[in-house]
Amino acid sequence: MSRRNGGVFEAVVAQAKMLGRLGAEPVVLGLREASTSDDLWRLAEFETHLVDQSGPQAFGFSPDLPETIDAARLDLLHLHGIWQYPTHAAGDWASATGKPLVISPHGMLDPWITSRNAWKKHIARALWERHAWRSAAAFHALTDAEADDIARETRGARIATIPNPAPAVAAPDEATRGPNALYIGRIHEKKNLAALIGAWLAARPDLAEGATLTIAGWGDDAGVDMLERTMREHREAGIEFVGTAFGSQKAALLDLARFLVLPSHSEGLPMAILEAWAAGVPTIMTEHCHLPEGFAQGAAIRCGTDSNSIREALVSGFRATDAEWQGMSRAALELASGPFGAHSVSAKWEALYSALLES
Repeated sequence: MSRRNGGVFEAVVAQAKMLGRLGAEPVVLGLREASTSDDLWRLAEFETHLVDQSGPQAFGFSPDLPETIDAARLDLLHLHGIWQYPTHAAGDWASATGKPLVISPHGMLDPWITSRNAWKKHIARALWERHAWRSAAAFHALTDAEADDIARETRGARIATIPNPAPAVAAPDEATRGPNALYIGRIHEKKNLAALIGAWLAARPDLAEGATLTIAGWGDDAGVDMLERTMREHREAGIEFVGTAFGSQKAALLDLARFLVLPSHSEGLPMAILEAWAAGVPTIMTEHCHLPEGFAQGAAIRCGTDSNSIREALVSGFRATDAEWQGMSRAALELASGPFGAHSVSAKWEALYSALLES
C-alpha cells in the first residue's frame, strides 16, 4: 500500500482505476506502512481500508484484516503478492464464502525469489500458502514465464496470463537524445545495480563525451550508502543518484533518457519498462524482465547480468545512429499502445472477472 512495494503498488493503483472504468466498485484493502500516508492520495477516489500490523513486518500480520475483508462485502477478492499473512486471510475468506479469489504473485514464485530464504518460504507453504492456493479460483500470471512458475508450484491451478497495462503513450519525439542512460526502481539486490555500475565504469572510454547514468530509486540504507560511496569514489564517471522520482519528476527523467537500463536477476513484469516504452524510450534489459516482445520488435537490447555483458549492450546502444534509435523508439510506442495498451489489457480482465463471477 505504498511506493515501498514498487511495481506492485503501481499495479494495484492501475487495477483499481481499470475496475472503476469497467463499472465495478473497487474496494482496496491493505496493510498500513510507514510511507502509506505519502501515497494514499493516489487511491482517494476509491473505498480504501488500511489495517495496522503487529509483530515482524516481514510477516505482515494484522488481527483486524479478516474482519475488514468480511465487512467489505466483496463479490470477488484479488490478492496482490504472496508469502505474508494476507495470503492466509484471503484463503480463509475464499474457503468460508465460496466466492472467487484471484492471486497475483507478481513474480514472487520466480526461482530466484523462491531460492532466497528458502526455509522461510517452505514454512509459509506448509502453514498457509498451499491452503490459500487450493482455495483460489484462478492465478494471474503477468507473463508466460510466470505462468510456468505458477504451474510448477501449484500443480493444476487455473492460470490467466494478462500483462500489466502501460501508461498512455507519448507523442513520437523526433528530437535527438543525448547519451543518457536511466535506471528507475528499487535499490535492491535483485536489480543488479552493482553490476550496472561496474559496466558503466568499464564502458565510459567507449561512450560519447558527457555520457551520464542517472539512478532514480529508493531502498534500504546499505544500498543507498553503496551508491553514494561509488559516486564519491568516481566523481568523474558521470553517475548521478537522484533519489525517488514519481509523477512529473519521472516523466522529466524519461524525456532526457536515450535508454532505460534494467539488468535484473528477477522480475514479474517491470512497470519501469512499460513506462519507458510508453514514453518512447527503448530499453537495455535482461531476459529475466520477461518481455521478449521488446527484443522481437526492436524496442530493447538484450544484456546479461554480468558487468561485461551489460557494458557491451551499453556501448552497442549508444553507437546506434539517430535513425536507428528513432526506429527503436517507434517500436517501443507501438508495444505500449498495442499488446500492452490499457484497452487490450482491460478487455482481458473483464473477461476473466466475468467468467469467475458467473461460474
